[in-house]
Amino acid sequence: MKEHANYIQGKWTRSTSGKTFNSLNPATGKSIGTFQSSTKKDTQKAIETAEKTRATWADTPAPARAEYLFEISRLLKKKKETLSTRMSEEMGKVLKEARGDVQEAIDVFEYMGGEGRRLYGHTTPSELKHKFAATIRRPIGVVGIITPWNFPMAIPAWKIAPALVCGNTMVLKPSSDTPRTATDLVEIIDEAGVPDGVVNMVTGNAENVGNELVTNTQVRGISFTGSKETGKWITHHAGIKKIGLELGGKNAIIVMDDADLDLATNGIVWGAFGTTGQRCTAASRVIAHEKIIRKLEEKLVEKTKKLKLGDGRSLRIDVGPLINEKAVEKSIAYSTIGRKEGKLLCGGKALDTPGFFF
Repeated sequence: MKEHANYIQGKWTRSTSGKTFNSLNPATGKSIGTFQSSTKKDTQKAIETAEKTRATWADTPAPARAEYLFEISRLLKKKKETLSTRMSEEMGKVLKEARGDVQEAIDVFEYMGGEGRRLYGHTTPSELKHKFAATIRRPIGVVGIITPWNFPMAIPAWKIAPALVCGNTMVLKPSSDTPRTATDLVEIIDEAGVPDGVVNMVTGNAENVGNELVTNTQVRGISFTGSKETGKWITHHAGIKKIGLELGGKNAIIVMDDADLDLATNGIVWGAFGTTGQRCTAASRVIAHEKIIRKLEEKLVEKTKKLKLGDGRSLRIDVGPLINEKAVEKSIAYSTIGRKEGKLLCGGKALDTPGFFF
């Protein structure tokens, strides 16, 4: 069983707590590695490191910063299949989706690398003679990046790549459900030669790591993807930091009476069961015209019953496990509400097998 470390000042270091936690394969419920249960002190050290490196990285020309992003993209592309398989093992999503997750990281690092030559400011007419007025872009400073487990490589990449090319240093706190995938990404960032201290990673819970990132005055920006409740907490406690929040959704697919029902069915099934429904963009409800609702129900049930549930690493599987036991309990609770409010047409129970299947 491999013990993974934090990444601070270009070195892999253990937490001062001396404690670790397990990352589980949700298809089996078994551990795939241990990770640092970091302390507030660990987080502060990572922040201080990012602060010390801030000025040097900000003074590096943007096109030069961009070269690191291009190299990260190349390395991700080279290791795509291995990274995808490891992600599927840790997060549970089917291999096809895991490949798409890694591809998003490949694409965003390449795209943001291009921005290294396009960090334009603005010129504006002056109201005074012989005066020239212009604006330039300056880095924010140290950025705290807090990411979820459902897109464990794509979402960190979305946040890290633009922060890097714009001259910011950062501390990443990945989800404790998928720390290995984040570690894989940071290992590639290290291999690409990004200077020590520019990117730092600390694993652990919200109380010791996330709270410190949000409240520490040396952190000038927070980028968070996760629940609405946590987003509200960040808004109330971040002070004058710049914050970017991507929170949950409750999404409906509307099907009118003139719709192509086969096309609608495909869209609904993919929207509902892709990533095992664990996305902020997942289709959690369907609003259908009364003229076609029965026919649409029949098509949905028929197609849903054909979906194969299992370990996402198998190419014959359509739907992987849920992320953890709490997600199974939540699904049971929602199913219970559904039974009370309407009727259950198929499914609706947790599987009596190893792993977190519903």
